[in-house]
This record gives sequence, C-alpha cells and structure tokens, in this order.
Amino acid sequence: MDENKFTKLEINRLEKIERLRARGIEPYPQRVERTHTSQQAIAALEAWETRSGADPVQVVVVGRLRSMRPMGKVIFAHIEDGYGRIQLFVRQNEVGDEAMGLLKTEFDLGDFIEARGELMRTKTGEPSVKVAEFRMIAKAVTPLPAAKDEEVDGEVIRHAGLTDPETRYRQRYADLAVNPHVRRIFEVRAATNRALRQFFDQRGFIEVETPILQPIYGGAAARPFITHHNQLKQDLYLRISFELYLKRLLVGGYEGVYEIGRDFRNEGVDRTHNPEFTQIEFYWAYADYNKVMALTEEMVRFVAEQVTGSHTLTYQGMQIDLSKPWARVELVDGIHELAGIDLEQHLDAASLAAAMKAKGIPADPHQPRGKLIDSLVGDFLEPTFVQPTFLYNYPRDISPLAKNLPGNPDVVERFEGFIAGMELCNAFTELNDPLEQEKRFREMGRDFSAEDDDDYHPMDEDYLRAMRYGMPPNGGFGMGIDRFVMLLTDQSNIREVILFPHLRSREGEQTPE
Repeated sequence: MDENKFTKLEINRLEKIERLRARGIEPYPQRVERTHTSQQAIAALEAWETRSGADPVQVVVVGRLRSMRPMGKVIFAHIEDGYGRIQLFVRQNEVGDEAMGLLKTEFDLGDFIEARGELMRTKTGEPSVKVAEFRMIAKAVTPLPAAKDEEVDGEVIRHAGLTDPETRYRQRYADLAVNPHVRRIFEVRAATNRALRQFFDQRGFIEVETPILQPIYGGAAARPFITHHNQLKQDLYLRISFELYLKRLLVGGYEGVYEIGRDFRNEGVDRTHNPEFTQIEFYWAYADYNKVMALTEEMVRFVAEQVTGSHTLTYQGMQIDLSKPWARVELVDGIHELAGIDLEQHLDAASLAAAMKAKGIPADPHQPRGKLIDSLVGDFLEPTFVQPTFLYNYPRDISPLAKNLPGNPDVVERFEGFIAGMELCNAFTELNDPLEQEKRFREMGRDFSAEDDDDYHPMDEDYLRAMRYGMPPNGGFGMGIDRFVMLLTDQSNIREVILFPHLRSREGEQTPE
C-alpha cells in the first residue's frame, strides 16, 4: 500500500479494515440481504400501527451511515438508502458488548451497514429499527465532505459540505452522496425522458436508433469529432445530429420517427453548451413547420405537467407560463424592431455588414449574410424571449435542409423556440426535393470552408440517393434535453444537469472527467 497517496484520515480507516479482517470480519462481503427499503420500512411500521395485537414487523435494512449519537449503552444512528433515511436504535443489551464496541470504534460515517431488527417508534415518535444484529457491508475509506443538518419548522434540512462547483462536477459521486437536491435534478431528467417517450409513443411515433459513428457527418451546423476505424481503415465522425438518418426512415415508409440520444460537437463550452449532449429529434411525414409548432407547444406543456405537476415554471426568478399559445415573431420583423435594421433593404452580406456597423454593431463583411443575421438574433432577439416564443422564417444560406418560403428564394420555413432567453429547439419544413438538396449542398461547399467554418455541410451522396427514391413532405424538429431539464429544475448552468460534464484536465490528473 502506497501510504503517500492517502490522507491521515484515510490511513486510519485502512487500519480499521485490517483490524476487522484480523477478527474474521470481511468489510466487503459478497452478499447483502435486504427485506425493506427505508421507505418501505416506514410504511410497514405505519401499517402495523393500525393493526391491534399484531406481532412487530421484522426487517433488514441497508444504507450509508449518516449519523451516530452514542448515549451510554445506546447509540442512535441514521442510515440513508436511495429512498430516504431511517433511524437505527442500537442497545448494548440487544447486540452485545463486542458488537457495540465495534460499532463505536471501527465504524465511521459514510460506511454502508446492514441492520436486522423490529420496527418501532422512539419516545420522540421517530420511526426506527430496534437493532438485533448489524454488520458492515462496505467500508468507506475516504470520508465524505461534511454535511450539517438543521431542523427548520420540524423539517430536517441538510446543508451540503460540498459546494465548490468544479469539485462537484469532477467528483459527481461525492456530490450526489452529500447533496440530495442534486440527486433530485437527475431524477427529474429521467422523468423527462420517460414523459417524452410517452408523448410520442401515444401519437404513433416509433423510437429508433441511428449510427453514432458516421462516415459523413451532417444534419446541423457544427464541427465534428473525428476518429479512425482500424479494421475499415477509414476516418469516421461522431454524429452532430440524427437528422439525415431519421429522414431516410421516412423514405422507407415510417410516418413518424424519433430518437433520444447523444450528439457530439467539437465546439466551445459555456453555461448552455457542452460538447457531448442529449437531443430528441423527430420527423413527421405530411407535416410542415406550422404543425410542428403546434406539436411543440403540446409536447413541452405535457412534459412539464408530467414531471413537475404544473404548466408554470420559475426559472432564475422568471415566471414561465406554458399553458398559453407561444408568441410568434417573424425574424425579419424582430430584427427590424429590436436592432433597427430592415433586412429586406440589405440583401447581401456587404450591405448588411455596413448597416450593422452604422449602428455600432460588430460585423465581418466576409461572413455570409445568414451568419450576420444569426448574430443579430443572438444579440438582440434571444435575450428578450422570456415567455415561450417561436422565431420563424430564417435565411436560406444557414438552413440548407429546409424548404423555401413560397415566393421567397432567400427565406426558408424554419423556426427556433425560445424560453427564458434561451434557445430550446429548432425545426424545419424539411426539404424533400433531391435536386434542390444537391444544389444546396454544393452551395454550402462553395460558401463555407471545411477547414475553418462550422457551417460547412459536406455532400452526402447516400442521403441524396435515398431522397431520389421519394421522400414524403415532412416536418422535423430537434431539442436539447439538457437545456429543457435546466428549465424544469431552475438550473442556470448546463453542467448542473449532466452527470459527468467535460472539464479541462488538471495537470498530472489521471482520473476520468
């Protein structure tokens, strides 16, 4: 054992392991016998109390040792499992002198314990297990960050001992162990995925899985991660979107498909972006972006009610009402009103960049017009969309997979949904003309550089082949589930809703991030 890697407290606990084994006690036994969770045990006690004359309920409970209060020949302790906490009432007359001594000297807070006994209430009325036998089932070598319990109006509130955000993200296991409110965030996240599946399954959509490793990336404007397949001797890309594969399935005869899964984009990290994130995408035959808008309103409201029990949310002090129809703002009108620029008077990048500079807005005249417009949306419109809002009708040159607005070759039927000043979703009336799609791909290859522009979209010949078989008119949609969970749990940073977010490695650090 390399003692240099351990603290004094850890060495002390390692010595306890050695002493236990010297006495023939294995601190990491093979089997655990549990008859009741903490929640089930409390419910069983309450049921027993309604039956006059019934024998006491015998239980075996397990959990992490959270507190110990020795009081002479009695110890009051609390253990915590994944369902809550329950008190252990350990009396020396019941367990014997030797066992009581072991509990006092060799057990520490954070250890996992198994306790057998009958259910009872103490004089204060607290549900408890009167312990007849106990044993260690996992010794904690490293002490958990200290937490302090405070009773407020009869309710025990735990103040976490682990509060530094970066440490919490790097050691999420410790964060979860000492911060129950963090566990709640990820329970909400799981419930969100269940509710999304329920919503689409009830409407006849089919959940599918598409490749994560792709020979050609596409379906979004993003820089991919590249890897290499040794057997195939070819480079592959971690997907940036599910879109092109899901739309292939509409060619195959499905009318509604969806996927919940991971995407990977080799981009910057901030409070709303992580390079590995979870999306839901769906594609719906014979629908357009108007129908998708209506379904989006219904979906967001349904999931919020299923998960939180309400159609209203509080996010960073903002009251969000999901019960009303979402506001609809046409992009050209929004920019005219909030940025003071009439896009219809500036139909090329140079003219638009000049108009932006005249307003004191930074602009690169070498960027495509669509990217300049997108920057105006981010700077002037997005922060104002607190209540649910659809911004619709986007420039074609940053939307290569969407159908044109009838009568306007420069604008496509695309919308983005915003809540609390944050982009939540993106959707199109999908382009299903294979010749027009090939033309768009060629335009993107001409206007954007594969080496240094995230908006570059490579030609996908197999996708074009699929389209030539005939693709039904359809509406498509993508939403970041991480951001949706941020809204549902009132978290301002995406790392709070990702169990293991990516962080810059510390010098000399070997642990996984």
